[in-house]
Amino acid sequence: MTAGARTTGANTALAWGVVASAALTGLVWLAGQRLAGIALLPDQGASWYYWKLPEPTVWTRLSAWLGYAAHQVAFWGLIYYAQTRVRRYTGGLHRVNVVALAVNFGFILLHQAQTQVFYDGLAQDVSIFSSQASVVLLLIVVLLMENRRRGLFAGRPAPISAEVTSFARRYHGYLFSWAAVYTFWYHPMETTSGHLIGFFYMFLILLQGSLFLTRAHTNRWWTLALELLVAAHGTLVAFMNTGPDGAWPMFLFGFLGVFVLTQMHGLGLGATTRWILAACYAGAVVAVYAVRGIGEATEVVRIPAIEYLLVGVLAVLLWAVLRLARLRSPAGTIPRR
Repeated sequence: MTAGARTTGANTALAWGVVASAALTGLVWLAGQRLAGIALLPDQGASWYYWKLPEPTVWTRLSAWLGYAAHQVAFWGLIYYAQTRVRRYTGGLHRVNVVALAVNFGFILLHQAQTQVFYDGLAQDVSIFSSQASVVLLLIVVLLMENRRRGLFAGRPAPISAEVTSFARRYHGYLFSWAAVYTFWYHPMETTSGHLIGFFYMFLILLQGSLFLTRAHTNRWWTLALELLVAAHGTLVAFMNTGPDGAWPMFLFGFLGVFVLTQMHGLGLGATTRWILAACYAGAVVAVYAVRGIGEATEVVRIPAIEYLLVGVLAVLLWAVLRLARLRSPAGTIPRR
């Protein structure tokens, strides 16, 4: 097979995967119509997850946790196999990619069936903040991994050691698969707009994870789209939950602020284009907060500030762990990847 054919194969798989993700989201909506009769407890505030059974049983809990555990172990096993047996990037799909796509597809159908029979997800036993934190951690690690390629502030890299970045790049698949699989099984396959948008996003993350060691996996425009989708998801969910006067601008301009400060500098755009994008962003912020109140504009810095702070914290923690591992190893050092 020629290099061109292999590249076409990877890109074709990615394109069809996006179509399949949309179709599966439609299936969630269609099958979810049968869930309308399930009685749920009244909403009890921001820390309360509404979509869980009032009286869970051993079987409702086991169905979610066993499904999650099997999905997680299978995905981790495929990543380990790819890293130890395949170990090279190509333009087309390896056999392990095909297996990974089939495994994720099978577990998506399993979760759909589990929701119809038992309803509950992992949310019955763990905090709603754990699901949100898993996605935030994924985004933070992406910023850390891409620091050397696109920088952290206006194209300038943060002083993060190459050892830390390399470690994150080598082992990020295990973390990302946990974030995606855990969040996927956290929710029952409900049909609210927030659930449907979230499941579509998770399907895309699972698709990305299945394409490891292919050029499609590292396509900068595709990976940027995955990063930016969190802005769309957060904004739409906030708007639907709190209305036009709610907190949606904080999510929209917060995540787009990260795009202007960091993400757009990894696309090979010219300086003029980047200045135009930054000016459009600033103009949109001024226009929105001229109506909402200029004093509220400070909320747009909350998400970028939190993300960049967490990048620094994570970098220091990884550096400390790697340093400790080196000191404790028999030879006084650990292999540098």
